[in-house]
Amino acid sequence: MTLDARIPSGPIEQAWDKARFDMKLVNPANKRKHNVIVVGSGLAGASAAASLGELGYRVQCFCFQDSPRRAHSIAAQGGINAAKNYPNDGESIFRLFYDTVKGGDFRAREANVYRLAQNSVRIIDQCVAQGVPFAREYGGSLTNRSFGGAQVSRTFYARGQTGQQLLLGAYQALERQVRAGTVTMTPRTEMLDLIVIDGRARGIVTRNLVTGKLDVHIADAVILATGGYGNVYYLSTNAKGSNTTAIWRAHKRGALFANPCFTQIHPTCIPVSGDYQSKLTLMSESLRNDGRIWVPKKKDDQRSPDQIPEDERDYYLERRYPSFGNLVPRDVASRNAKAVCDEGRGVGKSGLGVYLDFSEAIARVGEKTIRERYGNLFDMYQRITDEDPYKVPMRIYPAIHYTMGGLWVDYHLQSTIPGLFVLGEANFSDHGANRLGASALMQGLSDGYFVIPNTVGHYLATNSFAKADATHAEAQSALAGVRQTTEKLLSIRGKRTVDSFHRELGKITWDYCGMARTAQGLQTAIGKIRALREEYWQNVTVPGSGDDLNQSLEKAGRVADFFELAELMCIDARERNESCGGHFREEYQTEDGEAKRDDANYSYVAAWGYRGAGQAPELTKEPLEFHHVHPSQRSYK
Repeated sequence: MTLDARIPSGPIEQAWDKARFDMKLVNPANKRKHNVIVVGSGLAGASAAASLGELGYRVQCFCFQDSPRRAHSIAAQGGINAAKNYPNDGESIFRLFYDTVKGGDFRAREANVYRLAQNSVRIIDQCVAQGVPFAREYGGSLTNRSFGGAQVSRTFYARGQTGQQLLLGAYQALERQVRAGTVTMTPRTEMLDLIVIDGRARGIVTRNLVTGKLDVHIADAVILATGGYGNVYYLSTNAKGSNTTAIWRAHKRGALFANPCFTQIHPTCIPVSGDYQSKLTLMSESLRNDGRIWVPKKKDDQRSPDQIPEDERDYYLERRYPSFGNLVPRDVASRNAKAVCDEGRGVGKSGLGVYLDFSEAIARVGEKTIRERYGNLFDMYQRITDEDPYKVPMRIYPAIHYTMGGLWVDYHLQSTIPGLFVLGEANFSDHGANRLGASALMQGLSDGYFVIPNTVGHYLATNSFAKADATHAEAQSALAGVRQTTEKLLSIRGKRTVDSFHRELGKITWDYCGMARTAQGLQTAIGKIRALREEYWQNVTVPGSGDDLNQSLEKAGRVADFFELAELMCIDARERNESCGGHFREEYQTEDGEAKRDDANYSYVAAWGYRGAGQAPELTKEPLEFHHVHPSQRSYK
């Protein structure tokens, strides 16, 4: 397969305007004739459904939560980037573009990133108009703070609840269209397969999570905005319901999966405290604005932090990266935290933790100011750990957070299946090998509010659609396949729970395809995953039936997909013989321990095709070209 990214020709500053002008339009009266399915109602899905409904399309929006307000976007804390340059500190669209390409270790597509930086300015205006309560200066103007990988303050925020407030804005826009009748909202429903008719995405198969009923839904285009796949590791900062099923089932129907090994480790999470845990808790990267990260200089120093004098503390990020200090990108901060803990200088009972200390900031600006900036985050930390971060430093350690990989899409956000569009974290498009903090919300809203209304319109205007309904042979075939998988899972009646398999799979994936990877370890992981997957299909137990509420059945299908994805992640990581961003191969590092890229051989997007059960996946490469931000060894020193 040859991948056509459909990147517009000409100056990059004019690419998006040129592309929009060249796109065909749908007459307003004809928009009512087109039906579009949107799967997911987080920031990307809600903004897309609301925007398309506002334009006049008939939209069906599906989510597995009981309300769009429960989408995982609500968990985002620290902020959203935009090139507004309110502080007048040197910010610009080009600088945001530059920082994002560099922060992704030169493994992102330039045209997509530049469009993202351009749209960022409009996103803030849109959200302010919706009433999103961004933090403001005393005089009333919007305020900013800094995030990792940048030396300017470009991040707009609402205390530590930015995702929640942005989602409420998108939710209000969505519900307005529900009231207007242009959007039909269907909650508590999970997509279990994609329906492809005559080579185009034309619908989905769903399961009602309350009644168990399987249904077929037909449309002219399908949009997936279903988030990332971080829960393949079992322990992650993602909501427990977050999964890969929608994009993985689409992958098995022909959509290529790009860069699956590019997974992000977030450096500021509450450390694991026991085997009973089912997820991890994120502490916003924004805390690194005022918190200083350190560990004792001596190994196995068990003294309480207040008993360790200043000259016996190692502020290792400030020491190693004087220009960026504690605000280095996430991949750099995470690897350095792991390194000092591996040296035996970690804190806490497990030794897997570093201090995030606010004592200097509290002395400088006062506790009241720190409460205003981060109060809810401090409260959350205290409730979970029973430690007061105003009095003792937080303990943090890296954890799985965001996934930069996802379904391959072109500049129009269309996958390799015509008519299937993929938005937000579900696609691979804008971040490369590492995502800068406060960029996820930016991408989700850019895709939903400003990109997809143009590109899906072009697709609908340039294609004709044969009449199809739930009785179509392809729809019935997909429905039968879902029913067969369901019956198979329910019939095994083994002796191990779904969660026990998932926990073991997660540990394998974390140990061999986590913060550090080796060719030998990845090969070992592939063998272990295959053996565990074989046992899964012989020994898992799924109680209940498929004709009722059955959360065990839901999890069983999702974990089955995680098994296949985990293997592909390890294969992708094994084949990429370099280190870049979140993909750190121990064999490929500089003398001072930084990631060592191989631009001559690996400056490409790795897009994998599904070839059938038990068959090796097929790799297709999209070469990456850099005309504006030339690849160089990343330095934050």
